[in-house]
Amino acid sequence: MANGDSEQMKCIAATISSFNWKRVVVIYEDDAFGGDSGKLALLSEALSDVGSEIEYRLVLPPFSSVSNPNEVVQDELIKLFNVQSRVYIVLQSSLPMIIHLFEKAKEIGLIGRDSAWITTNTISNYFDSFNSSVISSMQGILGIKTYYDEGTNLYKTFYPQFRRTFRDENPEEDNFQPSVNALRAYDSIRIIKQAMDSDENSPDSLLKNILSSNFTGLSGEIHFQQRKLSHDPILRIVNVIGKSYNELDFWLPGTGFSKNNGYVGYISADFTGTVIWPDGSKLVPKGWAMPTNKKPMIIGVPARTAFEKFVKVEDGKHPGQKNYDGFCIELFYKVVNVLEYVLIYQFDPHNGTYDELVHKVYNKPYAATGLSMIVPVKPESSAWMFLKPFTTKMWLVTGSILIYTMFIVWFLEHQSNPDFRGPWNNQIGTVFWFTFSSIFFAHREKIYSNLTKVVVVVWLFVALILTSSYTASLTSMLTVQRLEPTVTDIEWLKRSNVKIGCDGDSFVRTYLEDVLKFKSYNIENVSSEYKYEGEFKSNHIAAAFLELPYGRVFLNHYCKKFTTTAPTYTFGGLGFIFQKGSPVARDFSRAILKLSEDGTLMSLEQKWFAPSPECSANVTEESKTDSLSIHSFWGLFIISVATYTVCLLLFLAYSLKRYWNHEEENNAGILPLVDESVWNKAMRLAKYIYNGKVCVRGEASAAPRVPVYKWSSPTWDYDRSSSHISMENYEVKSQAESEIGIQLQAHN
Repeated sequence: MANGDSEQMKCIAATISSFNWKRVVVIYEDDAFGGDSGKLALLSEALSDVGSEIEYRLVLPPFSSVSNPNEVVQDELIKLFNVQSRVYIVLQSSLPMIIHLFEKAKEIGLIGRDSAWITTNTISNYFDSFNSSVISSMQGILGIKTYYDEGTNLYKTFYPQFRRTFRDENPEEDNFQPSVNALRAYDSIRIIKQAMDSDENSPDSLLKNILSSNFTGLSGEIHFQQRKLSHDPILRIVNVIGKSYNELDFWLPGTGFSKNNGYVGYISADFTGTVIWPDGSKLVPKGWAMPTNKKPMIIGVPARTAFEKFVKVEDGKHPGQKNYDGFCIELFYKVVNVLEYVLIYQFDPHNGTYDELVHKVYNKPYAATGLSMIVPVKPESSAWMFLKPFTTKMWLVTGSILIYTMFIVWFLEHQSNPDFRGPWNNQIGTVFWFTFSSIFFAHREKIYSNLTKVVVVVWLFVALILTSSYTASLTSMLTVQRLEPTVTDIEWLKRSNVKIGCDGDSFVRTYLEDVLKFKSYNIENVSSEYKYEGEFKSNHIAAAFLELPYGRVFLNHYCKKFTTTAPTYTFGGLGFIFQKGSPVARDFSRAILKLSEDGTLMSLEQKWFAPSPECSANVTEESKTDSLSIHSFWGLFIISVATYTVCLLLFLAYSLKRYWNHEEENNAGILPLVDESVWNKAMRLAKYIYNGKVCVRGEASAAPRVPVYKWSSPTWDYDRSSSHISMENYEVKSQAESEIGIQLQAHN
């Protein structure tokens, strides 16, 4: 009839998580049955799942083995004052030990403000049996009880009989409420009675009949699987108030908290009931030993820091007095002022390393940190500075557009413009000079074709945009001071075997050795921010590795001499350090978030980390002028190329039309003696497009039909003088006449 404890431990862990308690103390009696009876392992696992842990275990000796229970229990409970957690979970104990435990805990002050007590069902199920004196010492505790339904007809019949019998046998008791153990005992007897009513009375048949039971009893549904109850019971969280207790949330196995005992309705992962705690208030206890005037919270402050703007500790006017200042100290004061309670603390300067001061960090950071490399800088200078206004791809595309423009201008002007004719080297030189000099409007060649004029207009527009952009970018690069780091690669530092600097009191040195693999003899400890500049000037170190906040302060002061480079290695952040599980850590995180949202944190950063006057006007990395890329001009290039191509296609279309018209007019009615090949036709077409002239066939007088050639030139969109006859045309005609003469003589 016993149930497993897994669901109960999950219920306790979920309750702990609902109140954000991170550490608990477990108490149980080491009796003959194994003390915690396996509950401790289940509880530890359930707490781990919600991010909490057991800080301390208090094991009480068996009650039967002690002669003076009051003295023994008191001595054991006093040990808990050295434990920070004030959340106590009582797993297992005999009833006599429970009575002494809570009476002494109440007496010495463990049950009170900032403390919370939770009992398992092995104890809570007896709440109905405790007298008023015991209940008075348990005020405000939470108990986990096995739930049973008091509204069934079976219970209504059973209850008055039990109450009457119990009163007759125990007239001195004033509590007659049956516990779930009494109900399970009643159901167990019923199971055995039903099993014995069978005709078979052997042990095997009796066990078989018991395990085949299936009915609803006083304690709930009775059905067995694998020799145990087939289901976990519903649990009830109760709060001891007055002479009895208040019933709060239900815990539904496998589901969570609920306001009712059914699986239909409001289900929550967090505890939602209203608890009256041991101090009589509804304010959730911190669950932690909070500081008092007699025992204030000791705040360890690093007395030796490389950057005093964060923390600075100085001797006061009186012996032993210390003055504390800096960004971290002032932020601490701001946080304490916005807490919802008075935090009693005392600063304690610490001269050791951070590793000695801090063991575990639990709260969130208030300043992001990482590792940055600081190196000296030198002014950027280059003999090829004039190339930097454009990217390499931009220069290539600009050159391609220039060449394409040269080709189009030459192609459109070659036929008609004498400036673009002659030997090939002269033609290339002329078109290059014309296209390039047109950028500065220094060209002298005339343009005949209207299509060429369109191309030149577009080219001049492209050239105007490019030259203006180039001039502006180069001017910015030459006038704005640009600095470049002397070292940019961590691997180069390691290969060169040079020395580097860091703050020897922090973890940075260990990180450089173990993670970045720098040799220990190449790492120099620099004790103050003011010594880094001297170390660099003397070439004692080639680079310094600082945490990000420190690097920011350093560069705000030496922005024109040093810069940060290389990837940043991030690892957490700066923060206030508390013991793991301390509720003050959570409160500080919330307070810092509030200060960040209302602008207080930013104001403190501006106050303590404002750049020096010379750095406030310095140009940052983001303001440097970058080279112009093709992405800024691709639309302009597309328009120019498209315009050039359209002009070229129009010229070719018009030339082909003129060529075919001449062919049809001059070859009408003439039968060629010899058919021309495709190659010859293509060559004639190419010569026409190149020279702007076409060779057509005629006939000679008084002679048989022989090929007679004469040349015709189109006049398109320009005026051409009859004097523009080249020697090349003349030589072709003379050769044709000679061939005709030879053919006539052969015929005669």
